[in-house]
Amino acid sequence: MIVDPATSSHLDVYKLMIGSIVPRPIALVSTRSEDGLSNLAPFSFFTGVSANPPIICFCPIRRPGPEPRKDTLRNILSTREFVVNVVSEEIGEKMNLTAGEYPPEVDEFEVAGLTPIASDLVKPARVAESHVQMECVLYLALELSALPGGGNLVLGEVVRFHIADHLVDNFRIDPDKLDAIGRMGGNSYARTRDRFDMIRPKV
Repeated sequence: MIVDPATSSHLDVYKLMIGSIVPRPIALVSTRSEDGLSNLAPFSFFTGVSANPPIICFCPIRRPGPEPRKDTLRNILSTREFVVNVVSEEIGEKMNLTAGEYPPEVDEFEVAGLTPIASDLVKPARVAESHVQMECVLYLALELSALPGGGNLVLGEVVRFHIADHLVDNFRIDPDKLDAIGRMGGNSYARTRDRFDMIRPKV
């Protein structure tokens, strides 16, 4: 099968991307509006891009309708702050509840039954049930496309890490204890328990 994105619908291209770029880690992003309203939403176009300084990125996709920007993106552009909460399987179902298209006045912390706790350096709350939380300030936001399904690249500099003590030893996180989940295509998710090691060649 050969696909030319220029002659294919963006929905079909999206299905190909989420089915082949797998598994994708999940950023459960908490933000706060200028009016003080909390927002919580998951994003699986998410990864780390720099360690010095520590910078992560995620990509909110434009949605159809009169307001194509998600609440998360609007809040970050106006306040320049957010928190990335890592999703372990134990909170997977609650994370999924935050994925609905709720109006801005709805607090997804309450919808999902997750506990907001104060951050140290930014105003958005952290998710208490998440074992790893990263307080971020906006480094760069770039609109990649104004077309339906187009992405917005959000880069955030991590200004504070919060890691559950039982997960970490000498800055190494135990993947069994973290028990993170990843996003596959459609409604499918993956666990991170089935792993194998390969040693890099020394050249």
